[in-house]
Amino acid sequence: MLRILTLEDEFGTINIIVWPTLVEKQRAELMNASLLGVYGIWQSKSGVRNLIAKRLVDCSHLLGQLDTKSRNFH
Repeated sequence: MLRILTLEDEFGTINIIVWPTLVEKQRAELMNASLLGVYGIWQSKSGVRNLIAKRLVDCSHLLGQLDTKSRNFH
């Protein structure tokens, strides 16, 4: 089944398209990662930006190393 993930920040949104063959191949990464790295190809049509996923990486082990601060964008 095709999966579409949405990534949003203060600059806008992008869609991450994950085709069924990649979902089958990397289901564990897709379903279990708390921090997901995505390698892919950028696509832009009529102002809509997509990242066509080619490889998924579970980067959850990096969560403790991130320096984050809470921000309210609203």
